[in-house]
Parts: sequence; structure tokens; C-alpha cells
Amino acid sequence: MKLFDSHCHLDDRAFEKDWSAVLERMAASDVEAAMIAGINAERSLRGLELAERHPGLYAAVGVHPHDASQCDEKMLNILKDLAANPKVSAWGEIGLDFNRMYSPRNIQEKWFIRQLEIADNLGLPLIFHERDSQGRLLALLDEHPNTQRTGVVHCFSGTDAELKRYLDMGFYIGITGILTIQKRGRRLREQVNMIPAERLLIETDAPYLTPAPQKNRHRRNEPAFVKSVLLKLAEVTHREAEALADTLWDNTCRLFGVRP
Repeated sequence: MKLFDSHCHLDDRAFEKDWSAVLERMAASDVEAAMIAGINAERSLRGLELAERHPGLYAAVGVHPHDASQCDEKMLNILKDLAANPKVSAWGEIGLDFNRMYSPRNIQEKWFIRQLEIADNLGLPLIFHERDSQGRLLALLDEHPNTQRTGVVHCFSGTDAELKRYLDMGFYIGITGILTIQKRGRRLREQVNMIPAERLLIETDAPYLTPAPQKNRHRRNEPAFVKSVLLKLAEVTHREAEALADTLWDNTCRLFGVRP
């Protein structure tokens, strides 16, 4: 079995003290690859530097909606320069977050649209962040269409109708450790059966969203724990775990255009 954590933040300071041990636990849990998602210029650079040092790691660059207030064309030019590195395999994570509102809605939307344009011009797949946008992210995608656009809806948490729209647009759906949480993941455990196997990805969003059973012992999530997401996904979709792991690996490599 080989697993690909399609979304994590190994550039987070939470991993500084035991970085080598984190990589060792990844290997011991059959996690052979991971995508480090960017949230701003500084963090995107840090993620790229880590990816350059480790063959199984890849980087995405982008400005998270929480950081949209700090975005400008200068930052985007820095990110475009970083994207020229062959270790950069995606643009993101970008999107809309109307839950915590760290940046005003109009600012989030402005820089989301601008980053769509850049990623489309570069031919990079996108990593989308959407939370409580009430369909606005879908509306913006409709207003700025591109039939060649590919991407993944990271940590999907929407409605059945939104899920269908994303699938109709050709996007992949990222499943996190929320799937394993008894109460919070109940609806998601139903929805994953609506997603074709060839459109599924698994992810940790580490250091956040620790899955069960690790949640009872560890506050910090890490890529090794993506195996718990796989096993729960296999259980609720009635698929054999190793065969599903192969499908998920192929899905992730295909989306990001990599072959670890």
C-alpha cells in the first residue's frame, strides 16, 4: 500500500521540533508522498524549500482567503516566480471563507478571481478552500469558466447540490479526518458514496483536523494519520482498502501531474 496525503501544511511551525520523526512516521504508515499547500508568499516559499529537500514532497503556492487582506500584485508575482520550480505542482489553497472572516468578502473575491486567472495561465491545478460561502465560490467559478481547469475541493463540507456541481465541473473532492469523527462526520460519511472513486482524494490538513482514533491521543495532526482516513473511507464505501489506496494514489498523481 502507498498513500498520498493530498493536502497538508508541513511548513507549519508545529513541525519544527520533530521534523525528522514526522517523516519517519510517514514512511512507517505507507505515506510515500504529500502535497504542502501554500497560504501566502512566506509560507509557500517555506513549503517549496521542504519539497526540494525531500523527493516525496510537493508544493503548492497561493494566498489563502484568511490572508487575502495582505495580498497584492507584488505577492502574486513572487508566487508566480516560485511556480516556475518543477516541485510546484498546484496553485492553492485559494477560495472563500465566510465563516471566520479574517478578510472582507470583497477582498477575498478579488484575489480569488485574480489567482484563478494566474493558475489558468500557468496550467496549474487548483486547490480550493470553501467554507460557508453559500454558493458564492461556485458562482464565481461559473462567472469565470475555463474548460481546461482542474482542481480539488479541499476538505469538502458542502451540500449534496454543491457536491454535484463540483463533480459536474470535473473537480476532485478532498476527504479529511472529519470523516472519522462520529458526530461531525455523519453527513460526510453519507456523501462520500455519491463521489465516483476516480474523483476522491484523501488528506490530513495537518496540523489540523486530527482523525479518530489519533484524536484521542494527539492534538497535532500529521501526514502519517491519513491512513485512518483511508481505512474509514474504505469502510463506509464498502471497498477493499488496498485497492482503494491504489485508486487514490493514481487520482492524486493524475491531478497534480506527478509520479513519485
